[in-house]
Amino acid sequence: MAWSTGADRRPGAFLRHVRLADDAPTTGYPFALPVVTGLARSGGLPLGPGVTFLVRENGSGKSTLMEAIALAAGLNPEGGSQNFAFATRATESALGDELVLSWSGRKPSTRFFLRAESYYNVATEIERLDRETPLLQAYGGTSPHERSHGESFVDLVTHRFGPRGLYLLDEPEAALSVRGCLAVLARLAELVDQGCQVLVATHSPILLALPGAAIHEIGDDGAIEPVAYDDALPVRLTRDFLAGPDRFLRHLLPDGPA
Repeated sequence: MAWSTGADRRPGAFLRHVRLADDAPTTGYPFALPVVTGLARSGGLPLGPGVTFLVRENGSGKSTLMEAIALAAGLNPEGGSQNFAFATRATESALGDELVLSWSGRKPSTRFFLRAESYYNVATEIERLDRETPLLQAYGGTSPHERSHGESFVDLVTHRFGPRGLYLLDEPEAALSVRGCLAVLARLAELVDQGCQVLVATHSPILLALPGAAIHEIGDDGAIEPVAYDDALPVRLTRDFLAGPDRFLRHLLPDGPA
């Protein structure tokens, strides 16, 4: 990991740019993933204040990139804040060691990595830490293990995420109902107003509707390009399906509607 800094005093402008180190490997996992080759070709991913979304199909490398950015930013690859140091099973890739993060002159007051697939492990660590120093109030006052997966996610972004923070969210919609997605959408808008910066990998057209957010789509060749909401792949596919599910079912199911 390498660090560089520069002056940028806009609210929520903490992490300005993510790129691959000049001497990073070019073959093998994860460096052959589309998003990593795209980073190498483009010179990196610029990040502004507020919320930035990353979208694309499974296998493009979104989650691998999110994990690597979290690791390079000093966060636990399984999730949590900068103070979480537990390891259930070391499965993170080597990409985090090969990223160069460019920071503004402002420091976030707190950082947190929400990773849907390993949040059970984070919840267990929260309980363990609470036995040493009470901290459950920062997570809504109830152990995440005593709430549903989706409820614990909403508790987290509502109670633990505070002003002037840097937050990385990997597919938070995995645990959320439609109503839960709407609650998180509203909370993201509040966090932007509180000077936060948030990077989200998602498939949710609901979350992508956040006003003012930047949406970056990973192409088939790994290129990371800004897109409008209406042009984002999750939005287009969801609209097409809802407009005519029978057309999809005819192709997907051998006994589907005629």
